[in-house]
Amino acid sequence: MPRRRLREGERTRDGRGRLRSARPLLHYGFRPFFLLAGIHAAAAIPLWLWFFANGAALPGPFPPLSWHVHEMLFGYLGAVIAGFILTAIPNWTGRLPLSGTPLAVLALLWLAGRLATASVSVPLAATFIDLSFPVVLAGAVWREILAGRNWRNAPVALMLTLFALANGLHHGEAAGLLQEGLAIRLALSVAAMLMALIGGRIVPSFTRNWLVKRGARALPAAFGLLDKAALGTTAIALVGWITLPETTFTGTALLLAGILLFARLSRWQGWQTGREAILLILHIGYAWLAGALLLIGAGILAPGTIPASAAIHALTAGAIATMTLAVMTRASLGHTGRDIRADGWTAAIYLMANAGALLRVIAPFAAQGYLPLLAAAGTLWSGAFLLFVLRYWRVLTGPRL
Repeated sequence: MPRRRLREGERTRDGRGRLRSARPLLHYGFRPFFLLAGIHAAAAIPLWLWFFANGAALPGPFPPLSWHVHEMLFGYLGAVIAGFILTAIPNWTGRLPLSGTPLAVLALLWLAGRLATASVSVPLAATFIDLSFPVVLAGAVWREILAGRNWRNAPVALMLTLFALANGLHHGEAAGLLQEGLAIRLALSVAAMLMALIGGRIVPSFTRNWLVKRGARALPAAFGLLDKAALGTTAIALVGWITLPETTFTGTALLLAGILLFARLSRWQGWQTGREAILLILHIGYAWLAGALLLIGAGILAPGTIPASAAIHALTAGAIATMTLAVMTRASLGHTGRDIRADGWTAAIYLMANAGALLRVIAPFAAQGYLPLLAAAGTLWSGAFLLFVLRYWRVLTGPRL
């Protein structure tokens, strides 16, 4: 529905485009999906650690390790992407937000997918149920972008489509129809490219606005040749990682991409944001992304020096978790009329998540201490999301201030 309907006297929605009859939880996409993402992350990691320690498994289509990977990517990350995209699209396209019953149906499709991967033992049925959410989400995003003629963000819709494809491929791998690895590399590459693109918009933009209010002279550099080179190299490196994951070309490209992303980040004046944790955490998340690409590239060029799990968890537990928590906390506060400022709870969320991610990256290097470090990492990391749910429950379920 276009916003002109509001100007013409549409009464079913308020001035912000929210359905008047809907509960606050269903006003905007970020509300149900950020809450579901937090609950899922807080619960799935302890469950996975229990599986790992006891050799147990769920009756669904995935073995324990594949279930863990699938739920962190297509469960947790899928929910965060949905919450962010559904909230951002009205600003991108000038159309009204998905609200009320349609939003509830989309959230139920996500929940159905989580139940299917945990309990439906028939591979085809589990695949069909689980794929319904990303396919419908990608279709809704394409519809809004085409209706709003917002061609600039068509690449975001394309990456959502690839994310849905990766979900289906992972089911195919679990069923023994495809070689393992491609689906996860595709999903992680989509996530990394989204962070490089969207993070590259919001981090310098929010930093500039904050510094201008404080009269700072040194501001983030404008988008230029270095930014284009960093994004182009990242895209090439990730395509290489998807298709040719063990070649010298791919390892070199990933190293170069990490270096260029660090160079890009260094021009955004992050060192001036130390007094505002909710802004500093965006810079830390982008640094995790650059560091993860460096680790993956180094692991390809020098096999045996960087454990694959360390590099992958730098990207997942480090970059993805940090950047998504930064966006989830900021958007939850800003879109509900609250001050965009990190209180003690929110700072603790950031600290616990990053400490857990760091321990998870270090764990494969510690032969004797691997299991204790793994348990500590999982406890800190999942604890951060439990704290997020406790702190932001009323923010996400209550009315806008």
